[in-house]
Amino acid sequence: MGKHDILRHWLSIIQSVYLNINLHTMKNYTNLTLNLEERILTITVSRPESLNALNIETIEEIKDVLEESQNNPAVGGIIFTGEGEKAFVAGADITEIAELNEVNGRRFSENGQEVFSEIENSEKPVIAAVNGFALGGGCELAMACHIRLASSNARFGQPEVNLGIVPGYGGTQRLTKLIGKGRALEIMMTGEMIDAHTAERYGLVNHVIEQQHELMPKAREIMRKILTKAPLAVGMVIASANSADSNGYQVEANSFANCCRTDDFQEGTSAFLEKRKPLFKGK
Repeated sequence: MGKHDILRHWLSIIQSVYLNINLHTMKNYTNLTLNLEERILTITVSRPESLNALNIETIEEIKDVLEESQNNPAVGGIIFTGEGEKAFVAGADITEIAELNEVNGRRFSENGQEVFSEIENSEKPVIAAVNGFALGGGCELAMACHIRLASSNARFGQPEVNLGIVPGYGGTQRLTKLIGKGRALEIMMTGEMIDAHTAERYGLVNHVIEQQHELMPKAREIMRKILTKAPLAVGMVIASANSADSNGYQVEANSFANCCRTDDFQEGTSAFLEKRKPLFKGK
């Protein structure tokens, strides 16, 4: 066993112990179930009685766990999914929406936009594993994630016009950017759903998984691959891609320059030249 293999072996042991400690120190939530394994935090929206609809409390819990995970070195990446086989998130809680007026409606929308922007701008990779319905706020949650996988029974849509409102958690913006203005407007103005394969063809999802029980393993496979890469570089890729419509080229150049002064950059280039696997430390 070579020197670097020994280092990787002991690092994996230390990480395993550290993960077990951190899993027990994370908070418990009413509407979310958390699982931390192999540095992957799985956040399951758990309101099956309402098809995992997002109420205000759930949004606040998502915000809290995001903030906690960003500051937790035991968390390398995040996967969002929904409890059960019927729904990822079937929308926002209609009983709460029905009580909105112009004043608290703006606050309702801006609060959701803020939380979903935290997902989109997370320096740690975030994957949506969409099982079943992803409608309204559920579609918006999936779109805020960096990568989307869908089981073959997944259905996507922004049906808010059926309630006399518009998407309020960033859906009008992200859907247009992801699939183009014409298709996005058709989906939002008709309120109709699209199936998983159509979503893949439109570019809304990266992969369709035919067998639902294989959805989470595929999501974890992709995340594990990402977590073998330099974490600072991964975070800067996210930041640069998110700046594509504004000052993206400048952000990209700044990120490239910042990467060049990291220990991970030195390790990555040295490992390539020495024909070995790199040992990234996020520094």
